[in-house]
Amino acid sequence: METIPAKHLLHRSRSTEWFGTDHTMNLYRGCCHGCLYCDSRSDCYQIDGFDQVRAKADALRILRDDLARKVRPAFIATGSMSDPYNPFEKELELTRHALELIEAYGCGVAVATKSDLIVRDADILASIQARAPVICKLTVTTADDALAAKIEPRAPAPSRRLAALERLSGAGLFAGVLLMPVLPFLEDSDESVLAVVEGAARAGARFIYPALGVTMRQGQREHFLDGLERAFPGRELKARYLRQYGERCQCASPRAGALWKVFTAACREKGILYDMKSIIRAATLGYEDRQLTFFD
Repeated sequence: METIPAKHLLHRSRSTEWFGTDHTMNLYRGCCHGCLYCDSRSDCYQIDGFDQVRAKADALRILRDDLARKVRPAFIATGSMSDPYNPFEKELELTRHALELIEAYGCGVAVATKSDLIVRDADILASIQARAPVICKLTVTTADDALAAKIEPRAPAPSRRLAALERLSGAGLFAGVLLMPVLPFLEDSDESVLAVVEGAARAGARFIYPALGVTMRQGQREHFLDGLERAFPGRELKARYLRQYGERCQCASPRAGALWKVFTAACREKGILYDMKSIIRAATLGYEDRQLTFFD
């Protein structure tokens, strides 16, 4: 695998509003899941050759040094720009060894992934959770494996992700679903959203955090729209998106208001958290003696 240089692995977050984390970590650059909608492909992130996965050179030493410089333990998010459980991770084990370092330095971690490979590391995540917050976030945009195969062609099927969620929840880990994006005209029916809620509930999800729409930034817009044309020939989805959104970047589903009511009612019925403050509060319960906003 090609590697790229890095000076640091831990980067301070601007706020702790996103799942309560105060640092981000990306051991890899790029992603090979091929999701049509991926916002990380946008020009603003300046990732050349996004579909090629590259590892950060000497990543574990750099991470160890970054962690050693912290005055107080960090709460680290990973998976924001590249999936930490890409197919190469099975052999490289960079994420697994990074979690071992995170545990050794008493830090918390929030992992976002589309891969069931995360189950491999349930033992380390449980050890971390014994002393610090852990949040496992499985992205599920649809419960329909056939639909997912068109919009997320090289990612593990949603059924596999929900099975992984069940195993993580069964191991006592704080785990749930990122229901994002919900693609307008493809995934924004009541039935589609409720199917994800039902699947997540059966798997023991503690939370589902949604984004009822999609982003179309420069550099990602044409990739997404052209991909829709190829994946769904004859449905004229590109033309429909352009009529609905024009050049807008933030593209909420036309049904967002109605979907929100249906979604939140289903979550309340099943005891699943869905607003960020409640998710953070539940995930950090019992760790109140830790200061979750840290300074170098």
